[in-house]
Amino acid sequence: MWLIDLINEWLREWMIDANMSAFETMFANVDARVQDVAYQVGMTPEGWNSSIFTMVRTLSETVILPVAGIILTFVLCYELIQLILEKNNLQDFDTFNIYRWIFKCFVAVFILTNTWNIVMAVFDLAQNVVNQSAGIITGELTLGNPEMLEAICEQLEERTLGQLVGLFFQVQVVGLLMEIMAVVVTIIVWGRMIEIYLITSVAPIPLSTMVNREWGQLGNNYLKSLFALAFQGFLIMICIAIYAVLVANFVVSGTITTTIWSIMAYTALLCFMLLKSGGIAKSVFSAA
Repeated sequence: MWLIDLINEWLREWMIDANMSAFETMFANVDARVQDVAYQVGMTPEGWNSSIFTMVRTLSETVILPVAGIILTFVLCYELIQLILEKNNLQDFDTFNIYRWIFKCFVAVFILTNTWNIVMAVFDLAQNVVNQSAGIITGELTLGNPEMLEAICEQLEERTLGQLVGLFFQVQVVGLLMEIMAVVVTIIVWGRMIEIYLITSVAPIPLSTMVNREWGQLGNNYLKSLFALAFQGFLIMICIAIYAVLVANFVVSGTITTTIWSIMAYTALLCFMLLKSGGIAKSVFSAA
């Protein structure tokens, strides 16, 4: 009988260690993933992947820019024709209108030739805000804090062997689900960066219409979308900050099962809000 009790106690201690190891691994993986997201969101398009950045810039300046130049020529000629027709074929024409049109041409060419600098200035502004918030958030995010692990260990000591075995498999399932959600979070951030490269690659075309009263709406909508995409990074940082507040000081107040499923719910909520961050940013900037 004593041998059975000894084996049972040994197995129980082994399962306690196995459960603690599973908890620590799960928490460490989620911490690492979320902190990596905070780091990547704080990077500029050039810093995230310089090779892709160089390729996109080259394509934009060598392929898209000439097309934008043709569109700009059409837009300016169209506006000049309208200017002449509106003034009764120059019979009621004010000379100042010509100077105004020349000034528009100068501004339009200036915008087109500096398109890449304008676009990058938008992201530099947004990244400055993101980087300042990242320095605050990453220092506060610790899911597997010592207090939580100690409280979990105390509860494990009170469990029977059968309960520990059941809990171990439960932690494995929850850990797998949290790992999947952590990957989803990473994919969302990567997807945003790819979207940035796609949007910036065609920047000369919409910006070539900025000075025209009728066609200018295309450029205005593009700038709104650009600002929304840039400041989506800040919204992502706010989501991570809220997640950090929810879990950083999470102390086990009920059962271990409640704890792990609650933390997984927080991670699922983070995924959901990151998916919604793009739509929220567009609604803030009234982007189509």
